[in-house]
Amino acid sequence: MAGHRLELIVGLVLAVFIGLFLLTSMTTSSEFAGTDSVASGVIAEISGVPEEEFTPVVAQWEPPSGEIESLLFSLQTAAGGIILGLVFVYWLGLGTRETRG
Repeated sequence: MAGHRLELIVGLVLAVFIGLFLLTSMTTSSEFAGTDSVASGVIAEISGVPEEEFTPVVAQWEPPSGEIESLLFSLQTAAGGIILGLVFVYWLGLGTRETRG
């Protein structure tokens, strides 16, 4: 019974997240600017120095193309998914070990 309860909770959480995603995507008409550009604009507004005059302390590497940038983001996502999966498998293994012996 506990397994079905967990599945119900996970299903409910997924439904809420999907509903929130659909609600926000239908109600917002502007394109998402990203936190880096928004933060740079706020800093420029507060300090009075135009955004172009800000230079990073450490030079940032830019990928040669958008495809490479997408590839790196996908690899980062896959690595995070693998780590998260390993954590869940470890927890599942702990639960089965306790019930066996």
